[in-house]
This record gives sequence, C-alpha cells and structure tokens, in this order.
Amino acid sequence: MAMKIRLARGGSKKRPFYRIVASDSRMPRDGRFIEKLGTYNPLLPKDSEDRVKMDMERVQHWLDKGAQPTDRISRFLEAAGVVEKKERANMKKAQPGKKAVERAEEKAAKAAAAAEAAAAPAEEPAAEEAAAEE
Repeated sequence: MAMKIRLARGGSKKRPFYRIVASDSRMPRDGRFIEKLGTYNPLLPKDSEDRVKMDMERVQHWLDKGAQPTDRISRFLEAAGVVEKKERANMKKAQPGKKAVERAEEKAAKAAAAAEAAAAPAEEPAAEEAAAEE
C-alpha cells in the first residue's frame, strides 16, 4: 500500500482549511484517511504558530514506515527541520519571453541615449562660458 502524507481540504467556499493526513495514495483527496496528523490554516499570517500544527512524533512514525510527503507537506517539514531541504527544479515560467526582453533592452537603450543627450549639452555651455571668461 503506497502511503502519502498530504493535505485534505475542509472549510467553506473561499475559506480554506486543511487537515494534514496520512492516507493511501489511491484514496481521493478529501476521502478516507488513516490518521490525522495536524492542521494547516492558510488564512492566518505566515508568522503565526497556529498556521501549521503537526504531531511530529506521528509524522516521523509514518515517514519511517515509508510514507511519501507531498511537495507542500515536505516544505512544512523542511521548515520544522524534520527533513533535509531538497533541490527543486526552478521553472522559468515567471521570466519574461524573448520579445519582452528585447523591448526592455530597447527601452533601456533609448533611456540611456536620452540621458546622454541631456548631459552632453549641459557640459558644452559650461565649457563655452569658461572659454569666454578667459
């Protein structure tokens, strides 16, 4: 039996609340589970102690039996210091595309040229005034 430690959603619409459960991986997300290990309330502030509550002794018991934590649960366990931090693939979805990068480069070049042009005439009159004074 493939065991998972995962989140089971509760709460009403637009007000999520999750139970951290140990369950068979073939069961539905909110379906049958073997044991409730804790809770997660994403509506609380990130620094709140009540945001994530876990029975670490039972979590460690299930990990020793071979239960696999989901990505979100493994992040909770990493923050608690139970599991070592994993190297994750950093997807490039958030980076701008080729066209957007080209537009940004063109805009930066135009801004640099405009700043250069604004600085150059300001220096020339000063040099002409100095020559006129002599």
